[in-house]
Amino acid sequence: MNEELYTLEQVESVLLDSGDTAWIIVSTILVLMMTIPGLALFYGGLVRRKNVLSVLMQCLILTAVIIIEWVVVGYSLAFTTGGDKIDFFIGGFDKIFLNGIGVGQLLEGYSIPELLFVSFQGMFAVITPALIIGAFAERIKFKGFLLFSVLWALIVYNPLAHWVWGGGWIGELGAIDFAGGTVVHINAGVSALVMAILLGKRKGWNIKSEDPITPHNIPFVVIGTALLWMGWLGFNGGSGLAADGISANAILVTNIAAAAAALTWTFLDKIINKKPTVVGFCTGVVAGLVAITPAAGSTGVLGAFVIGIISGLVCFWMVAYVKPRFEYDDSLDAFGVHGVGGIIGSILIGVFATQAITGEGGAQGTLYGNWSQLWVQFIATLATVLFSALMTWLLFKIVDKLVGIRISSKSESVGLDISEHGEIAYE
Repeated sequence: MNEELYTLEQVESVLLDSGDTAWIIVSTILVLMMTIPGLALFYGGLVRRKNVLSVLMQCLILTAVIIIEWVVVGYSLAFTTGGDKIDFFIGGFDKIFLNGIGVGQLLEGYSIPELLFVSFQGMFAVITPALIIGAFAERIKFKGFLLFSVLWALIVYNPLAHWVWGGGWIGELGAIDFAGGTVVHINAGVSALVMAILLGKRKGWNIKSEDPITPHNIPFVVIGTALLWMGWLGFNGGSGLAADGISANAILVTNIAAAAAALTWTFLDKIINKKPTVVGFCTGVVAGLVAITPAAGSTGVLGAFVIGIISGLVCFWMVAYVKPRFEYDDSLDAFGVHGVGGIIGSILIGVFATQAITGEGGAQGTLYGNWSQLWVQFIATLATVLFSALMTWLLFKIVDKLVGIRISSKSESVGLDISEHGEIAYE
């Protein structure tokens, strides 16, 4: 019998699954769409007309800059081994400039090319600092914003991604974060709160004013919400890195939680404010999407319904009551929705995780008799909050000393579109 000898490349091509690969390619495109144009339009519609271009430009420039940062060093820091002494905290430099990753090389343990995984995870690295834009919109210098965002990606996002997904201590602890509850949403949301407090309020902003700052283009908000919702199906559905039952479940529970949260928010709007608002519905959608993100790979239909309802209730309370009570100007509620929603989802994994989704021997929560997972989720959540808050405070102080962060009062009055970019959105 003739024995056929295969090269390494041939063996890898046999193991590559074209269905899995095609789905993650689509998911990568969907997650990119979440930032541009999804988040750009969502945030752009919520600000005043004199600042819409500044928000669009911030989303655009971050997409370009973070893609480069990710390929040069970010991926290596997040997803390689840093050595026995520091691997619990950060990866190494083995794959800077994607060194050693060939076109035929599969991601270890999966049936997709590692280059595709680089691109998919790169989209997460892009949208995370972009979410923080919602806290400091309408009052930040462009150069200060850009320097802060790049340093934040390097020093905050990459280590935390390594902690959770790259072999660091949170992942080793057994904490679950399927698609970015800690790494993306708590991380960005807590950083957003710190930035909002340190920057101070927008000129003329008063939450109790009879003449509040209102969105300039609600149809933009609706279009942005629709793109975010659609893109989130790739964000969560692709995070299992395969076209399988886990992916199907992730898509299902993502839609359920988004719908439940949106309806909860609308109901509260009607009861408390007497009218259901379009912006309220859209904000509820995002709250539900955020909260289900970490739990999409471990939670079934029951958990999705409850997580969606709780996120709608709590995020509404944060935006409508807590922010006015403490008067911090989180311009577009990045903390109230992303930070708080991420915390809700991350902790409730410890309640609703079920082996019906995670498989025999997989994680399960208190609802199914296991209390230890809840404690692990709490530790992961608390560590993320503390790390993000401390590092953001430190980076703010450094960048403010170097180039300044807050724009002048005159520039703020004119608007960032003209003062920072020399352009006008509408004639």
